[in-house]
Amino acid sequence: MKLRNALLAATILALPVAAKAQPISGLYVAGGLGGNYLLDTNASVNGKGFNTGRGSGKITNNNGGVAGDVSVGYGLGNGLRLELEGNGIDSHVNIKSPGHGGGTMFSYGVFGNALYDINMNGPVVPYVGAGVGYEWTNFSGGQAYAPGGNPVMNLSNTAQGAIAAQGILGVAFPISAAPGLAVTAEYRFVATLQDEKFGASTIYNGARYNGQLKVDNQYNNQLLVGLRYAFGVAPAPVMAAQTTQAAAVAPAPAPARSYLVFFDWDKADLTARAQQIIAEAAQNATRVSATKIDVAGHADSSGTPAYNQGLSLRRANNVAAELVRLGVPKNEIAITAYGDTKPLVPTAPGVREPQNRRVEIVLH
Repeated sequence: MKLRNALLAATILALPVAAKAQPISGLYVAGGLGGNYLLDTNASVNGKGFNTGRGSGKITNNNGGVAGDVSVGYGLGNGLRLELEGNGIDSHVNIKSPGHGGGTMFSYGVFGNALYDINMNGPVVPYVGAGVGYEWTNFSGGQAYAPGGNPVMNLSNTAQGAIAAQGILGVAFPISAAPGLAVTAEYRFVATLQDEKFGASTIYNGARYNGQLKVDNQYNNQLLVGLRYAFGVAPAPVMAAQTTQAAAVAPAPAPARSYLVFFDWDKADLTARAQQIIAEAAQNATRVSATKIDVAGHADSSGTPAYNQGLSLRRANNVAAELVRLGVPKNEIAITAYGDTKPLVPTAPGVREPQNRRVEIVLH
């Protein structure tokens, strides 16, 4: 028991902190339904009148069960999500030694979860998470027969509660035709971290006796399929070609004299494609006898305003230096840095939008 509890605690503390995120910003709701398998759980019964029925045994879940959950959460825009979850687990169980019998074990609980989305730059978004909460369990129609033909032991259906924890591994499949909607598939390991004690009674030789069935920590393996909907998600913008003119998305004096240079997240380095675009701008500056060249740097909203201002300036300076290297007179270049104040694609704060990480070159 101690080893399993330690492993579960390690899962809670081991949320990733370095993976790139596919961010959800703002409120979302989710729900799932699937199967549950309760691992064999130690149980013991004792009390006056149970005679040979007292002793240790197991509760088994040979036929599996059903599990479901609903949750409401909030995405912080950096991959981290916090949510409040309610769940339910319904399992038909068998009681073996002490005696034999069975019934339905139903659990329901409330969890606070922390999850992290991992950006794989593909059509799916894996995520991991963990949560802590409280789980209530009761038996419905539970009976057990003591060994040796002893009388029926009737189990109380009074709910018993225990502190619980869970680890989550999942993957989301965003639906492009419905912005904000995603299909999810999850594996969950849900465990109660305390013993639970249920009342039991029997009638023997005309007298009624009360006892107790003690159930050790419950460990559940779950597979769930569900849906998640994030509110306020705009349709995905059409990615601008990182090649030549961008008059359709950025104002410029003339379509043939405007150029967009894009950058990787949190970078000011010039990519090979960026160098090609700058070379084309430098060549056309000479061809059309440009007398002034505006170089304006921009950043997305994933950093602080002060950081984004400096990042956009570094990007503009690097583009201007490349133009000078290619023969454009330095005195014809005007450098401006706008930070995140003039996005090409409007977004919420903290969003890594590729089209907003740019430098605009305009020939006059």
